[in-house]
Amino acid sequence: MASPIAPALAFLPVIGRVLMSALFLVSGIGKLAAPAATLATALAAGLPLPEVSYAAATLVEIVGGLLLIAGYRTRLVALALAGFTVATALTFHTALADPNQMFHFLKNLAVAGGLLQVAAFGPGPFSLDARQGRA
Repeated sequence: MASPIAPALAFLPVIGRVLMSALFLVSGIGKLAAPAATLATALAAGLPLPEVSYAAATLVEIVGGLLLIAGYRTRLVALALAGFTVATALTFHTALADPNQMFHFLKNLAVAGGLLQVAAFGPGPFSLDARQGRA
Protein backbone atom coordinates (compact mmCIF):
# COMPACT_ATOMS: atom_id res chain seq x y z
CA MET A 1 0.00 0.00 0.00
CA ALA A 2 1.42 3.36 -1.04
CA SER A 3 1.97 6.03 1.55
CA PRO A 4 -0.50 8.94 1.32
CA ILE A 5 2.44 11.30 1.67
CA ALA A 6 4.39 9.76 -1.27
CA PRO A 7 2.84 11.98 -4.00
CA ALA A 8 3.80 15.10 -2.07
CA LEU A 9 7.39 13.87 -1.81
CA ALA A 10 7.69 14.05 -5.59
CA PHE A 11 7.68 17.85 -5.30
CA LEU A 12 10.62 18.01 -2.88
CA PRO A 13 13.38 17.82 -5.51
CA VAL A 14 11.99 20.72 -7.55
CA ILE A 15 11.42 22.79 -4.40
CA GLY A 16 15.00 22.08 -3.34
CA ARG A 17 16.34 23.04 -6.77
CA VAL A 18 14.39 26.32 -6.72
CA LEU A 19 15.59 27.19 -3.22
CA MET A 20 19.24 26.46 -4.06
CA SER A 21 18.96 28.36 -7.34
CA ALA A 22 17.67 31.47 -5.59
CA LEU A 23 21.11 32.02 -4.05
CA PHE A 24 22.82 31.91 -7.44
CA LEU A 25 20.23 34.02 -9.25
CA VAL A 26 20.19 36.77 -6.62
CA SER A 27 23.98 36.84 -6.57
CA GLY A 28 24.26 36.91 -10.37
CA ILE A 29 21.67 39.66 -10.73
CA GLY A 30 23.47 41.58 -8.00
CA LYS A 31 26.66 41.35 -10.02
CA LEU A 32 24.83 42.75 -13.06
CA ALA A 33 23.39 45.58 -10.96
CA ALA A 34 26.72 46.54 -9.37
CA PRO A 35 29.59 45.57 -11.66
CA ALA A 36 32.03 48.07 -10.10
CA ALA A 37 31.57 46.56 -6.64
CA THR A 38 32.04 43.05 -8.00
CA LEU A 39 35.17 44.07 -9.90
CA ALA A 40 36.56 45.73 -6.78
CA THR A 41 36.00 42.52 -4.82
CA ALA A 42 37.75 40.49 -7.52
CA LEU A 43 40.68 42.91 -7.51
CA ALA A 44 40.91 42.81 -3.71
CA ALA A 45 41.00 39.00 -3.84
CA GLY A 46 43.86 39.19 -6.32
CA LEU A 47 42.04 37.42 -9.12
CA PRO A 48 43.76 37.69 -12.48
CA LEU A 49 41.69 39.27 -15.26
CA PRO A 50 38.94 40.59 -12.97
CA GLU A 51 36.70 41.49 -15.92
CA VAL A 52 36.83 37.91 -17.16
CA SER A 53 36.22 36.60 -13.64
CA TYR A 54 33.25 38.95 -13.31
CA ALA A 55 31.73 37.81 -16.60
CA ALA A 56 32.34 34.12 -15.87
CA ALA A 57 30.90 34.29 -12.34
CA THR A 58 27.83 36.19 -13.51
CA LEU A 59 27.26 33.72 -16.33
CA VAL A 60 27.72 30.68 -14.07
CA GLU A 61 25.35 32.02 -11.42
CA ILE A 62 22.54 33.13 -13.72
CA VAL A 63 22.68 30.38 -16.33
CA GLY A 64 23.49 27.69 -13.76
CA GLY A 65 20.67 28.87 -11.50
CA LEU A 66 18.14 28.82 -14.35
CA LEU A 67 19.28 25.40 -15.59
CA LEU A 68 19.06 23.99 -12.07
CA ILE A 69 15.49 25.27 -11.69
CA ALA A 70 14.51 23.79 -15.05
CA GLY A 71 16.20 20.51 -14.22
CA TYR A 72 18.15 20.49 -17.49
CA ARG A 73 21.41 18.50 -17.45
CA THR A 74 20.87 18.67 -13.74
CA ARG A 75 23.63 16.38 -12.51
CA LEU A 76 26.30 18.16 -14.56
CA VAL A 77 24.98 21.61 -13.62
CA ALA A 78 24.85 20.65 -9.93
CA LEU A 79 28.45 19.42 -10.05
CA ALA A 80 29.60 22.60 -11.79
CA LEU A 81 27.77 24.81 -9.28
CA ALA A 82 29.16 22.77 -6.37
CA GLY A 83 32.69 23.28 -7.68
CA PHE A 84 32.04 26.98 -8.22
CA THR A 85 30.65 27.30 -4.70
CA VAL A 86 33.64 25.61 -3.08
CA ALA A 87 36.03 27.71 -5.19
CA THR A 88 34.18 30.84 -4.07
CA ALA A 89 34.46 29.80 -0.43
CA LEU A 90 38.19 29.17 -0.78
CA THR A 91 38.76 32.43 -2.64
CA PHE A 92 36.58 34.94 -0.79
CA HIS A 93 35.74 33.51 2.64
CA THR A 94 39.01 32.30 4.18
CA ALA A 95 39.33 34.87 6.99
CA LEU A 96 37.86 32.26 9.31
CA ALA A 97 38.67 34.22 12.48
CA ASP A 98 35.91 36.62 11.38
CA PRO A 99 32.59 35.03 12.41
CA ASN A 100 30.83 36.49 9.36
CA GLN A 101 33.40 34.99 7.01
CA MET A 102 33.22 31.66 8.85
CA PHE A 103 29.43 31.71 8.40
CA HIS A 104 29.75 32.38 4.64
CA PHE A 105 32.43 29.71 4.29
CA LEU A 106 30.24 27.12 6.00
CA LYS A 107 27.15 28.27 4.06
CA ASN A 108 29.02 27.71 0.82
CA LEU A 109 30.07 24.24 1.94
CA ALA A 110 26.47 23.42 2.90
CA VAL A 111 25.19 24.61 -0.49
CA ALA A 112 27.87 22.53 -2.21
CA GLY A 113 26.72 19.55 -0.15
CA GLY A 114 23.13 20.05 -1.26
CA LEU A 115 24.26 20.32 -4.87
CA LEU A 116 26.22 17.08 -4.53
CA GLN A 117 23.01 15.44 -3.33
CA VAL A 118 21.27 16.69 -6.48
CA ALA A 119 24.16 15.36 -8.59
CA ALA A 120 23.96 11.98 -6.85
CA PHE A 121 20.19 11.49 -6.78
CA GLY A 122 19.08 13.45 -9.84
CA PRO A 123 16.53 16.16 -10.50
CA GLY A 124 13.37 14.30 -9.57
CA PRO A 125 10.24 13.84 -11.66
CA PHE A 126 9.49 17.53 -12.28
CA SER A 127 12.43 18.40 -14.51
CA LEU A 128 13.36 18.64 -18.17
CA ASP A 129 15.74 15.75 -17.60
CA ALA A 130 12.87 13.53 -16.45
CA ARG A 131 10.78 14.56 -19.46
CA GLN A 132 13.67 13.61 -21.74
CA GLY A 133 14.37 10.32 -19.96
CA ARG A 134 17.64 11.47 -18.37
CA ALA A 135 16.60 11.52 -14.71
